Amino acid sequence: MIIASRTLTAGRGDDAKPVAINIHAPHCNDDKSWECRYTIEWPDKTTDRTIFGFDSAQAPVLALQMIGFDLYTSDDHAKGALSWDGQRPGFGFPLHPEYRDWLMGDDAKHL
Repeated sequence: MIIASRTLTAGRGDDAKPVAINIHAPHCNDDKSWECRYTIEWPDKTTDRTIFGFDSAQAPVLALQMIGFDLYTSDDHAKGALSWDGQRPGFGFPLHPEYRDWLMGDDAKHL
C-alpha cells in the first residue's frame, strides 16, 4: 500500500518528464525485522528498493534517506536537470548525516 508519493521533474521545457516517487507502508517480516519499499519511476528505468529497519519507525526513515541518496546521486541531478515543483531547489528528502553537505536549496535549510 502506497502511503506517500511525490513527483519530481527530469529535464527542461518540452523534454521534461515526471519522476514519480512512491513510498509503501512499512510492514513486519517473519524474522521480526521491518521493511519499507519505495520506487522511483525515472523516465528510462524504475528503481525499486526495500529498506530494512528494527521497527516500523526506523524502516521508513531509512527509506526516506535512501531516496534522498538516490536523487542526489542520479545522472539527472548531476546534469542539473532534476527539480521539484519546477523550480524549487532541493527535493524534500533527507540524507543520512554523512551526506548532508550534498544538500541544496530548501533541503539544506531544514536540517
